[in-house]
Amino acid sequence: MPLTNNVIIKLNEITTIIEDKSKLTEKEIEEIKSIFRDILNSGERYDVDDIESWLENEGSWSNKASRIRVINLSHYIQDKYEQTARLRIISDD
Repeated sequence: MPLTNNVIIKLNEITTIIEDKSKLTEKEIEEIKSIFRDILNSGERYDVDDIESWLENEGSWSNKASRIRVINLSHYIQDKYEQTARLRIISDD
């Protein structure tokens, strides 16, 4: 599934808030997690491979370790969201 415009806008937001892409701060990591949560809570979906490709092609993410960290955060938040979504579907019957 290709990235939607809204997801790309959020990725651009992440790119803008990160001052030093060679070293992510704890505050920046929390902001990234929050942005990925917002994407999922708004009903948007993304493929982690597409996020990886976008970061590689964007140009300013030259530090591989930082790219991998953002990709891992996107995957972590997505897995966590899907697990809690499954729990909401299961009834108490």
